[in-house]
Amino acid sequence: MTESGFRPTGTPDLAVAKSHNDFAMLEPREQLATLLKAHVVGRPFSELAAVTFDHRAATVMGHVLIDALEDAGYSIDDFDAVGALTAASVPMVSAMIQAAASRGEDLDGFVMDFVYPSIKGPSIEGRRVVLLDASSLVTLRNGNELSLDFGIVEQLGAKVVAIASLVGGGAKDINVVNPSTGDEQTLPFIQVFDESELR
Repeated sequence: MTESGFRPTGTPDLAVAKSHNDFAMLEPREQLATLLKAHVVGRPFSELAAVTFDHRAATVMGHVLIDALEDAGYSIDDFDAVGALTAASVPMVSAMIQAAASRGEDLDGFVMDFVYPSIKGPSIEGRRVVLLDASSLVTLRNGNELSLDFGIVEQLGAKVVAIASLVGGGAKDINVVNPSTGDEQTLPFIQVFDESELR
């Protein structure tokens, strides 16, 4: 400790500093792609928590997600809240809230939980929501869990506008069945990256 009360940080490693500078020069979408590739290439599946909880992803992820939704025809005015479907997607919710705020927009977030109450966060009653997942590669192959999430959201009086993911398997829509009513619905699926782009 020094007299100021802070620990000295040491001499910077020039190779690490150059690597950080090279990364910082990339466009936000390219930065996110670089981080994702390290956890997608050569792996059959990754929940991507190592990326979504990374400080570098946190600074760009929200903006990249909002941009992907806008490119698909959904402005922030089209939804009121975003919900995390998995633990790995919780940082995505926070990143989108912060990105929206930096654009002068209000956006709430929530987390799906199968322990009562099923939604952790502000009330979503009467609100339009986008459900978020870091990687939809499992979600798309097994719709049962997503259908349960969808049913819970609808039971709480919210309307699911779309499902968005950092990495997807190329699907444009996802079919879900409300387990309470048996009603089937097709939801738009928005992916930032197709899995094939990262391999």
